[in-house]
Amino acid sequence: MRMGTLLLGCLLGMGMMLPGCGPTTFVVGLSPGDMTLKKTVVEEAEGRTRDEVAIIDVSGLIVNASQDGLFSKGENPVGAFREKLDKAADDQQVKAVILRINSPGGGVTASEIMYRELLNFREETGKPVVVLMMDVAASGGYYLACGGDAIVAYPSTVTGSIGVIIQTVNFHKALTSIGIEPEAITSGPNKAVGSPLSPMSDEQRAILQGLVDEFYGSFVAVVREARPSLTDEAAARATDGRVVSGIQAQELGLVDHVGDLDDAFDLAKSMASIEEADLVLYHRPLDYVASPYASTNIGGGGAGTDINAGVQMNLLQLNVDGSMGGLNMPPGFYYLWRP
Repeated sequence: MRMGTLLLGCLLGMGMMLPGCGPTTFVVGLSPGDMTLKKTVVEEAEGRTRDEVAIIDVSGLIVNASQDGLFSKGENPVGAFREKLDKAADDQQVKAVILRINSPGGGVTASEIMYRELLNFREETGKPVVVLMMDVAASGGYYLACGGDAIVAYPSTVTGSIGVIIQTVNFHKALTSIGIEPEAITSGPNKAVGSPLSPMSDEQRAILQGLVDEFYGSFVAVVREARPSLTDEAAARATDGRVVSGIQAQELGLVDHVGDLDDAFDLAKSMASIEEADLVLYHRPLDYVASPYASTNIGGGGAGTDINAGVQMNLLQLNVDGSMGGLNMPPGFYYLWRP
């Protein structure tokens, strides 16, 4: 412990002594030079077979940005997802995919990108995709699930939350009450729309509401296309923003089956017209993979990712830096459930 403290002190001291016109950064850690995805069999078939079903994990906040931790290098969920789809597409032994989702959703565009990538994968490969919902597959997580051939949820899964949110906060009254009057020089009356330092006008509110309504309409269209058997009454209930359990989701028609990993595995084999298959998991070289449940972090990256960026069941916490409840969220529109 004393040696680690001494080393840290030396590094900090060197940082203060080094010349330069910018901050000095030290990166301390171990990482393999080759981060190419590896494949491990996590459940062997009972008989002899060369066929495989691959698990692809999507966990944590869906954003098109790297989810780094304080002492860890995270992954871009969108990039990791595409990489794993490409791996499954090129792997001739993989006959089907289980897309395992554990996410409260995320950015509107990031969710749409991943949804489109999944549709392209199915169209180009013909390999069936069975979605398996874990603790949470809500909002953008459900948007992505609509890209699969079938959806399996655990009874206790939290899903739904079909809708759009843009979170704003306004400090104008608080600042003026202590004698601070914020001012902004803008090129037009709506350039500062959503600014926390000035009150929102009716016109600005209408602009943001119009975007929310447009994105919400797109979300509903995706749901109706993926779930054509939904009645108008069920669709109205399912798309009002509420969250539901896996059992309730099946009753509404949002998922096909209530079950577990074994059920999803059996369904994937059936849809691929194979009797036996090994269950495999894609992972980074240093990840410890001893079971089908080994990789559950952001982007399915396993040990090389930031576990604090995963799903968190806590009350809404609005921080000055713009993060909410421990989730690092840049400004934007979100398909997101925020418990």
